[in-house]
Amino acid sequence: MNVKKTCATWKIYRTRFLIKARQLTQPLLFVDALGREHCGQPGDYLVESSDGARRIAPRLIFEDVYVAMGPAKEREPSLFEPVGTLPAPKRRIPSRHAATA
Repeated sequence: MNVKKTCATWKIYRTRFLIKARQLTQPLLFVDALGREHCGQPGDYLVESSDGARRIAPRLIFEDVYVAMGPAKEREPSLFEPVGTLPAPKRRIPSRHAATA
């Protein structure tokens, strides 16, 4: 098979979503909200997506796919919790040229 003829040109990809993860230090077994069983060993990663869903990612796959962006805040706000008050909108003052036109 000639790979050059059967494949399009190379493109660059990245994952689309940010996740939070922590590396397991001991075995972990849990059942998610959909009834699926997840099992991880020390070195694997517990991964939490932005919607709160959790899963286990094997260490070799996780470290091949994800790049650390920095530490996560300990308490991220829920999508349903108020984050705080928004600042008052700033009024736009028309420029002198627009005011005389």
